[in-house]
Amino acid sequence: MQRRLNGRDILYFGGLAVVLITIILAMYMVDRQWQKMAQMEQLMREQAADIRNIGMQLRTLGRRVESGVNLSSQPETDEGSVPAAFERAHQASQKEDYAEGDWLVRAFGVNLKSLTPFISEDVYASTVQGYILESLLVRNADSLEWEGLLAREWEVSADGLTFVFKLRDGLRFSDGKPLTAEDVAFTFSFIMNPAIQAPRERAYYAKIETVEALDRLTVRFQFAEPYFNALALAGGISVMPKHFYEPYLQEPNSYNQSKGLLLGSGPYRLEDPRNWSPDKGIIELQRNPRYWGPVQPAYNRLLWRIIENDSARLTTFRNGEIDTYVSRPREYKQLVEDTDLTKKAEHWEYMSPIAGYSYIGWNQQRSDEPTRFADTKVRQAMTYLIDRERINEEIYLGYADVAMSPFTATSKQHNPDLLPRAYDQHRAMALLNEAGYADRDGDGILEDESGAPFEFDLVYFQGNEDTSRMVLFLKDLMARVGILLQPKPTEWSVMIDLMKKRDFDAITLGWTSGLETDLYQMFHSSQIADAGNNFIGYRNEKLDQLIDEARATVDEETRMPLWQAAERELYNDQPYTFLKRSKSLVFIDRRIGNIVQTKLGLNLNSLPVETYVPADQHRYNQ
Repeated sequence: MQRRLNGRDILYFGGLAVVLITIILAMYMVDRQWQKMAQMEQLMREQAADIRNIGMQLRTLGRRVESGVNLSSQPETDEGSVPAAFERAHQASQKEDYAEGDWLVRAFGVNLKSLTPFISEDVYASTVQGYILESLLVRNADSLEWEGLLAREWEVSADGLTFVFKLRDGLRFSDGKPLTAEDVAFTFSFIMNPAIQAPRERAYYAKIETVEALDRLTVRFQFAEPYFNALALAGGISVMPKHFYEPYLQEPNSYNQSKGLLLGSGPYRLEDPRNWSPDKGIIELQRNPRYWGPVQPAYNRLLWRIIENDSARLTTFRNGEIDTYVSRPREYKQLVEDTDLTKKAEHWEYMSPIAGYSYIGWNQQRSDEPTRFADTKVRQAMTYLIDRERINEEIYLGYADVAMSPFTATSKQHNPDLLPRAYDQHRAMALLNEAGYADRDGDGILEDESGAPFEFDLVYFQGNEDTSRMVLFLKDLMARVGILLQPKPTEWSVMIDLMKKRDFDAITLGWTSGLETDLYQMFHSSQIADAGNNFIGYRNEKLDQLIDEARATVDEETRMPLWQAAERELYNDQPYTFLKRSKSLVFIDRRIGNIVQTKLGLNLNSLPVETYVPADQHRYNQ
């Protein structure tokens, strides 16, 4: 027999529910208190360490005075003046509406696999690392000249082989430990240690013979041979703290398999420099309370949310949950006419002078065997079969230019006699016939001489809608001539693994560019081994020689014809089908102040930090 609930039962269960809710709330409040206590404890430990450091400095100073050391002979400081590298940030801090505080919140369209230096392999991780690790020099965004960041001055020998940098005094890592010339020298030795998984970086720094700390603030780079980009190479090294990273040399596998070992001297830091992991779904940096710079960054925190879907990122931007949105061409025209959006956001449309390029890479060697793409005629045919002009018009709506090589059309490296290959199905078929492909059984599919059909997988990032549309368009173009293209949408982390293993037929990706692009890492045959960036297995002895000669030629007038000859080799060989260079179509929340366009693009990512949020626009209190 069922028993009905009476008033006493209702009161009993209601009271029990109140008790449970009270316990849950109490547990939540206790947890919050513990978190705040942990943060306060960490801050107190850091302050105590700072006090100890100050005490040590005062005692050292006292000993110098007692021993009669001439203090005026010590290295000069920049006290009373703003170093040139900080001038733009300083000018921003003098604006009437300038304020410190608030957060800058952005989004990445991929989930990062690692933030550990060298273990991470994409531009997204590099963006984050740039706020934490600092270099000796930075490039001025207006003049494009080099300026001292960690280095206050530098000298170059007459033969261009020796570079001596003088560091600023008072440099510190975010944990309070001093940054000295020993850390610079350690960084180089760490990179060059074969136990560390940094093959790309070792190739990049191979021209440097030694890096030696001459004293606490002086470091010398000795090059084995001339290199056209030597100052950028030495001055651009991201300095790693020896005390933090050196222990991993005893157990390099723990470093090579790590996800988030990241500590530096920059304006921001990870809350825990040892334990970031991709499963967090977010990257959060805190302002470095010990930042040595004369101009402090405005934002209390920098956040990147992981939002892989294009439409979801736009919705998140509309809702004010992120501050920037990089638009797809198809939606851009609609968005600039959206009055609700334009009230809250500025839009920027520009082609960066260092705009990267997208491409399809044809893998020439798989499982130690040559692929069909090892044949130059086949690669040339594939480029003729891709209607790049139509792709740019129909998918990118004219907001892109056809790419022809790693060099931009305005670069001195570009050979003006070369023009992009136009879509030409007949020329493509003639080349394929010469390479031994024909429809041998009348089924409409091309076969090679053994009777195997011409079929290949095209790997691409699954989260990009425009790339998905392009791949389907390419599938149709290929089908018209009897080639079976199988689209293979793939997660970002899986794509990186496939490149490392060289386990793909073809892949579409993009490279960033510089003011002068070095072809060595992508196309030199020495970079095939050890998971180098020549992951398509491309070999061309003549190109190798041209790259080597161009890199060793310091005189620009002599060097540029060598790059142009190298470009012609790539043009003839087509190891990549170079697809496009896209305009940047960016929306930025109007609350972000001091956004300007420079010769390097928008200054939103400029370092030192020169943007901010006026006080009346702050959204976040912490």
